[in-house]
Amino acid sequence: MDDTQGAGIPMDLGTAFDSETAANPQPMFKMLREHAPVLPVAGGVIISRKADVDEAFRRPDVFSSNADALNIGNIRPLIPLQIDPPDHVRYRRLLDPLFSPKKMAALESRTAALVHRLIDRFAGRGACDLVTEFTIPLPSEVFLTMFGLPLEELDTFLRMKDGIIRPDGDQEQQAATRRATAEEMYAYFNKVLDLRETDPRDDILSGFLSAELEGRRLTREEILDICFLLMIAGLDTVTASLDCFFAYLAQHPADRQRLVDDPSLIPNAIEELFRWETPVTGVPRIAVQDTELGGTAIKAGDQVMVLLGSANTDEAEFARALEVDLDREVNRHLAFGGGVHRCLGSHLARLELRVALREFHARIPSYSLVDGTALEYTAGIRSLASLPLVWEA
Repeated sequence: MDDTQGAGIPMDLGTAFDSETAANPQPMFKMLREHAPVLPVAGGVIISRKADVDEAFRRPDVFSSNADALNIGNIRPLIPLQIDPPDHVRYRRLLDPLFSPKKMAALESRTAALVHRLIDRFAGRGACDLVTEFTIPLPSEVFLTMFGLPLEELDTFLRMKDGIIRPDGDQEQQAATRRATAEEMYAYFNKVLDLRETDPRDDILSGFLSAELEGRRLTREEILDICFLLMIAGLDTVTASLDCFFAYLAQHPADRQRLVDDPSLIPNAIEELFRWETPVTGVPRIAVQDTELGGTAIKAGDQVMVLLGSANTDEAEFARALEVDLDREVNRHLAFGGGVHRCLGSHLARLELRVALREFHARIPSYSLVDGTALEYTAGIRSLASLPLVWEA
C-alpha cells in the first residue's frame, strides 16, 4: 500500500475486471505480462511486469504521485502521498517514527481487545457476515483508538470513508459526493484539532499539533491533509485485506489449519497472502515528462496505472509465483507499493492483520462459506460486500 494508499486507481478497471475476474485476477495479470506488459489505454498506460513497476517506483521525478495522478475531493495535495521529493522526504522523516514497529506494537493489546469485542457479538451464534460484523468495523475502531476518538463515531467515519472511496452515481454525482464529503472531513478534523489544542491528550492528533518539521510546527492545513490521507487510505485497505485473507482461508482449510496449529506462521502467511491476493490491485502515477517504459513511449501528462497484483505474481521474480506457499522465505512483494512512497502505514496494517488472524482463529478455528455463496469482489480495491461464514458454535 502506497504511502497508506489505496484511494483508487486512475483508469476504470471495471471495464476490464468483471466480478469473476476480480475474484481471480491472476490469469489476466499473466496474460498482460506476456502479451502487453505496457498496455496503452485511453489517457495513459497500464504496466504489469515487476521490473517495469520497480522502475516506475524508483523514478518519482518521472512517474509522479502528485495531485494530478488522483483527486478524490481534496482541495490540497494529500500528505505525504501527493508530495514528491525532496519535500516528501521531510514529511516522511517526521511521520515514519509515528508509525514505527515499536509505536504500533504498543497498540497490540488494545487492538486485541477490539477484535474480541467484535467476535463476542457473533461467536456463539455459529454464523456471521464477516464483512459487516468484523472486517469493516475493526480497522475503523483501531483508527478511532489511535486518534483518541470515541468508538461511537464509527458510523460517522464509515460514512465519510465511503463518501470518498465508494460514492454512488455517475461520474458527476460521484465527484459532487466526494467534494461534499471532503468538506465534511476537513470540518470534522478541524473541530477535533481545536479541542486538542486546549486539551492535549496521548493520541496521534495531539502528536501532530506538537510535531516539528525542520524547526517549525506543522500548519493546520498540513495536519488536515495528513488526517485526510490516513483516514481514507488506512481504513478501506485493511478491510479489503481482511476480506481477501479470510475468504482465502475459508476456501483452503488445510492452510487455515496450519495457522490454527501454529500461530507463529501467521506473520509469514500474511506476507504470502499479501503477495497472492494483493488487495490494492493498482496505484496511480502520472508522467511529468516524456519517457519510455518497456519500449513503449509515454508522454508527459499520461496516466500510469501500476498493477501491483501483476507484479506480485510475476514468474520472473517469484519462484512458483502462481502457487500460495505460506512457507515462502524470500517475499519481495509490492502490496505496500515501493520506492519513496512505500506505505507509511504498513506496520499498522500488519499489526491489525496479525492480531485479527491470531485471535479470530483462537476463538473460531474452523469455519466455511455458507453453501452456495458466490463471492463478488470489487475491482481496484478487492473487497467484498458480503462474506457469510458458518461454524459449529
